[in-house]
Amino acid sequence: MKKIIFLDVDGTLVDYENRIPESAVRAVRRARENGHRVYICTGRSRAEVYPPLWDIGLDGMIGGNGSYVENHGTVVMHRLITAEQCRNVVDWLHGRGLEFYLESNNGLFASEHFETAALDAIRLYCKRKEKPGAEAMTVRSVFPDMIFGGELYRDDLNKISFLLSGYQDYLDAKAAFPDLKAGTWGGKGEEALFGDLGVRDIDKAIAIHTLVDYLRADMRDTIAFGDAKVDIPMLQCCSFGVAMGSGGAEIKAVADYVTGDVEQDGLYQAFDKLGLLENP
Repeated sequence: MKKIIFLDVDGTLVDYENRIPESAVRAVRRARENGHRVYICTGRSRAEVYPPLWDIGLDGMIGGNGSYVENHGTVVMHRLITAEQCRNVVDWLHGRGLEFYLESNNGLFASEHFETAALDAIRLYCKRKEKPGAEAMTVRSVFPDMIFGGELYRDDLNKISFLLSGYQDYLDAKAAFPDLKAGTWGGKGEEALFGDLGVRDIDKAIAIHTLVDYLRADMRDTIAFGDAKVDIPMLQCCSFGVAMGSGGAEIKAVADYVTGDVEQDGLYQAFDKLGLLENP
């Protein structure tokens, strides 16, 4: 039976220095040669899906934590933050002195002082992931195509990420924008480094169901891979869920199988165990 495979990107398909293990490339290519479909399912917008990822060979993507769905170049679904919502959030963040970046399929657009203000958070984020050289990371090395000095009032946004000065910023954002979906990343609970605001009533699971319906396929043939709390809905909705070894306790608790870290050929190991690499 051919499977539909959904891969988170950061910490699952690539490490946190944007390196793709050669074993992961082999696994995806072999699985597709065997007739399985492979999609990335990520918080990234399409602008952050750089050519090396597409060059692996993918059937499409789910981006913006579920707001965007693409199959072989065809847009299946795209739900955006409205221009009014964007303006309200940008003004609110400016008013609180919080730096941010806007996530669009057309690019990542940084606020005026994001590059310098986010440096410590970016390095701490990489350090928490136990990445060598974390102390030398920069905003531009983590976000190589980020746009500085661009227009900040936009109508093409999937979501907005902002630097937290404290957990209260997230709580206040959640209260201020009930029409958007508030979250955090870069740490659990009060250890979070960033907040984000996205399209309300959307997540990776909803997007997966949308794509599977479009393909006229069966959810019983789906497999999801992830490493973070935001990936839990997709592991729960798919027939089989795999957590990466570097993942937190929460996602490991809902997974059907826990594989190795991305840097330790974890993706290849799981593909092999699930029979995705066997010739039909």
